[in-house]
Amino acid sequence: MDLFATRSASPMLIGRQEEAFDNPEWIYELKMDGFRCLAYMDNTGVDFRNKRNMQMTSRFPELSEIYRNVSGKCILDGEIVVLKKGVPDFYALQQRTLLTDRFKIELEAARFPASFVAFDCIYADDRKLLWEPLMQRKDVLQRLVTENDRIAVSRYIERQGIALYQAAEQRELEGIVAKRKDSAYLMGKRSRDWIKCKRMADEDFSVAGYIRKGKHTYSLILAKYRNGLLVYKGHVTSGVTSEAVSALTATGQNPFQLLPTGNQDAVWVMPDHVCTVEYMPNTRQALRQPVFKGYRQDICPDEVKICLLYTSPSPRDCS
Repeated sequence: MDLFATRSASPMLIGRQEEAFDNPEWIYELKMDGFRCLAYMDNTGVDFRNKRNMQMTSRFPELSEIYRNVSGKCILDGEIVVLKKGVPDFYALQQRTLLTDRFKIELEAARFPASFVAFDCIYADDRKLLWEPLMQRKDVLQRLVTENDRIAVSRYIERQGIALYQAAEQRELEGIVAKRKDSAYLMGKRSRDWIKCKRMADEDFSVAGYIRKGKHTYSLILAKYRNGLLVYKGHVTSGVTSEAVSALTATGQNPFQLLPTGNQDAVWVMPDHVCTVEYMPNTRQALRQPVFKGYRQDICPDEVKICLLYTSPSPRDCS
């Protein structure tokens, strides 16, 4: 089976998340805040496929000519990114994928053009490179690509993973990816040979309700008070257990002035539980990739500017 002809390749997946580390057997790259894509390229054009093997090329017309900067037929693994002030902007990129009107797509491509950053090569010279060690695949990638504003090769460093992570953190980038030098490319599988080290933040919220998503899946509705009114802040699903939901007391009353969109099936609860949510920091003050970390018993609701909708305990009860 020819991977190129059948478009049957699938991206290798990161196995786990850890704190940054140093190891001479690994290399370290910046984690691009973009859309993961496989790029099938030959002398006739480029075909971008996302993780679900859906075509993405029409959404990024400014990348239609990058095949001219690649020598021969190949499949490159990488990310499509949109840069603003030299930093990847995921929300600008996400907006692009929602556009369907050709004129608007072309307009956005001119305003904030995307680039493709390649970090691996899994097919070249009419053969698979899946079982070649990572560093050999990197050499092939470097040989194939001539960089310009629309296509680049991901840079990496050896040994100094902690230093690279700290540099990424200072610049408010997403984080880094650590890869074992001799790692094979396991299509569609998670491997412990690739590790992400992401910059995460945590924040406390009041729980205003929950939505049952499945038999054992729940989404908590998060809120904070502003000027005495409860303000909707989003949802968190990952990490929420049945036990976490059973600790809540249902009221049947929507605590918001207006019903937030997408919460028609909510079970509203007394906002007397404070929870910690971990998420990836961003400039939009949005909860991106949120994870429920648990309830806090060491602080009172008013410490996160939450006012209870029933008779509050006395201050000494909050000690």
